[in-house]
Amino acid sequence: MDPDATPQKRPDDAAIESVSVLNEDSRRQMFTFIRRQGRPVTRDEAAASVGISRKLAAFHLDKLVDAGLLRARYASPGGIRKVGRQPKVYEPTDSEIRVSIPDRRHELLADLLLEAVLTEDEGETATHAAVRTAGRRGRELGEAEREQTRPGRLGAERGLHVCERMLDQHGFEPFRETSTQLRLRNCPFHPLAARAPDLVCGMNHAFIAGYLQGLKVSGVEAVLAPRPGECCVQLGPATD
Repeated sequence: MDPDATPQKRPDDAAIESVSVLNEDSRRQMFTFIRRQGRPVTRDEAAASVGISRKLAAFHLDKLVDAGLLRARYASPGGIRKVGRQPKVYEPTDSEIRVSIPDRRHELLADLLLEAVLTEDEGETATHAAVRTAGRRGRELGEAEREQTRPGRLGAERGLHVCERMLDQHGFEPFRETSTQLRLRNCPFHPLAARAPDLVCGMNHAFIAGYLQGLKVSGVEAVLAPRPGECCVQLGPATD
């Protein structure tokens, strides 16, 4: 991995940035106006919608584009071809804004459960299918990480460092208790986990254990170690 590469922005950081961009009244009103039009909107239209100058509207629109809330291109309004340079138009992206503190990833849980339903084998219980799906997803994630970074042999300490990044990105709030032990301070599937702890904790355990397997981390295992208000999984030295 290139040490000088610009780190990718975390989804929760991007969401917070998007919310902060919308804190300005004119910007928020223009964004709402553009979303409701159902077609690309010109700078002049956006400016007129909030009663500001075209130059000031351009400034706010560019901020919305930078935040990933709008996309810009050159096109004729209404699809009518005209002579000369086409004006710049703006339209909403497909991005969703969702901020949750602490982090919640209910869409990941829903995605895993949906895949489990669609791939459930004959004679397999729904719980077994869900745990199997979570384990496979984690293993595929670990394999992709290994293929991308090519870290070589991963012992306990280095392996946990790599796992820590993934777990942080997925909202588990990892906390290094010792050099070879990692506690997860947050359950991204709470409060749904409280309604079906055996199912959700089993999926969490399978997902993280699968990631360790796909990443080929030696000397570390994921174990169930529930604590109130935290994730039920802990990573520590392998016992075998």
